[in-house]
Amino acid sequence: MKRIVLFLLIFSVFFTGCKTHQNKKTPSHDATSGATKIVNTLHYPQEKHLKNIQQITFGGDNAEAYWSFDNQSIVFQSNNKDWDLECDQIYTMPITQDLSKGNQPQLISTGSGRTTCSYFMPGNKTIVYSSTHLQNVACPHVPKKEDYGGKYVWPVYDSFDIFTADLNGNQLKQLTHTPGYDAEPTVSPKGDKIVFTSMRSGDLELYTMNIDGSDVKQITHELGYDGGAFFSPDGTKLVFRASRPKTSEEIKEYKDLLAIGLVQPTHMELFVCNVDGSDLKQITHLGNANWAPFFHPSGKKILFSSNHKTNHSFNLFMINLDGTGLEQITFDTVFDAFPMFSFDGKKLIFSSNRNNNGTRDTNLFVADWVD
Repeated sequence: MKRIVLFLLIFSVFFTGCKTHQNKKTPSHDATSGATKIVNTLHYPQEKHLKNIQQITFGGDNAEAYWSFDNQSIVFQSNNKDWDLECDQIYTMPITQDLSKGNQPQLISTGSGRTTCSYFMPGNKTIVYSSTHLQNVACPHVPKKEDYGGKYVWPVYDSFDIFTADLNGNQLKQLTHTPGYDAEPTVSPKGDKIVFTSMRSGDLELYTMNIDGSDVKQITHELGYDGGAFFSPDGTKLVFRASRPKTSEEIKEYKDLLAIGLVQPTHMELFVCNVDGSDLKQITHLGNANWAPFFHPSGKKILFSSNHKTNHSFNLFMINLDGTGLEQITFDTVFDAFPMFSFDGKKLIFSSNRNNNGTRDTNLFVADWVD
């Protein structure tokens, strides 16, 4: 779910819906010739860990794509206007499905409200995701930074709850029923637990529950936005992003925004803990926004997105669990995020603004992973 002008632009795209293809041209200017040019790049030579990159979506904003347990399919959110969407809905498709000719993947969510954060359940026949559709079939209002002193804010809609659906989009079960924000579910590789973010304590904390929604336990307890959590490959640890307001001014601002259903995710760092919340450790101390973390297949490193290096662009980085060995993985000039390794560790899927013909489209890319 990053700051400076381009950062604000990128994330407003994800949360407010995209413009039409024709209105999204952002060509670069060639100072030597006076002409504008659009440079499309699928793979940068510095990206030594990525091989055989393939683009698998073509238009709109496509994000948070995650593998099925058998590595054959993905589930993701999109607001592709060609699919008659006003805001994000959840789709699934085989990884081999060709969308380049306008084919449409299978809709999983209801088509109403706004959705986010989908993930395969054990058995690969069911999807868990978050949605606002029970409160209103329309897309919820998106706050504008002009209304908040130019500060970029994320809405944490209290209408979000967590649901499951089958691969045909049949809605099966509502897993959360408490007032306030319940979203961002992901599933343990062990197939026994779901981790999610909730406002039920009055702050945005991490919780776990069983696959059927039972046995809910609070995992984090410190003031700040805890979210985007994923399990380690062996299911024993969690990695997540968090804001940690410290000064009285920061705390007041955080609480004031949260009271009206908003957060300002300007500064986030990565944390790791055991599944029960014990042995909590901060991994990054990089400044700016460090988020979208995912465990390396070894369980000893974290892949994540960050703008700490350039401010204006997000790339993927990798770091050891003890905070050492920081390495840049991608080198796109705008936006790379939401990485996930396949369960066999052979492939990586991620979202990127690369190769988009000068638009603001964010597409999904799959690559072979090279250690």
